[in-house]
Amino acid sequence: MRRIRIGVLASGGGTNLQAIIDACERGEIDGDVVVVISNVPEAYALERARTHRIPAFAFPHKGLTREDHEKDVIGCLAQHQVDLVVLAGYLRMMTPLFIDKYAGRIMNTHPALLPSFGGKDMHGLKVHQAVLDYGCKVSGCTIHFVTAEVDGGQIILQKSVPVLEDDTAETLQERILKEEHKLFPRAIQLFAQGKLKIEGRRVRILET
Repeated sequence: MRRIRIGVLASGGGTNLQAIIDACERGEIDGDVVVVISNVPEAYALERARTHRIPAFAFPHKGLTREDHEKDVIGCLAQHQVDLVVLAGYLRMMTPLFIDKYAGRIMNTHPALLPSFGGKDMHGLKVHQAVLDYGCKVSGCTIHFVTAEVDGGQIILQKSVPVLEDDTAETLQERILKEEHKLFPRAIQLFAQGKLKIEGRRVRILET
């Protein structure tokens, strides 16, 4: 079976990127990260890529329309013949230009159990603080396909994490991130194995 070619988009430190690279190198994913792209030139994710000899590119978005910026990113992904696009802490909302190009081939992670605590401006510590403020007893993470609706794509995998009485946004984030680092590679491997089938709002995980 041909190994899939993965392109990762990240805006920050890239801990999920590192988890995916490590899983590929351990043989847990039938694929390889072939390019890493950031909209932030100083993003540490780019350094992580270079450490593993993975091509890394920065495409700053300031001064460009969303579409013009995405054309640069799409061109780079096409040059590296990417099969699956992974958003790993990429803090840009995608336009229809990008989503239509890679429909059914874009994955994202969200640090809560969607559809709760998702949507525009809900990222990072804001999500965890909102969970705590609401008094939730359980939170977690969600791996989903990307559609035009922010955090509204079909859910692939979810993992619940208990909210502890003395949790802060930071401690909850830390525990959920550990689960993200396991769940994201699992979802990518299911894609690599051809086991994910989108049926309307649902993603069916095929046995064969």
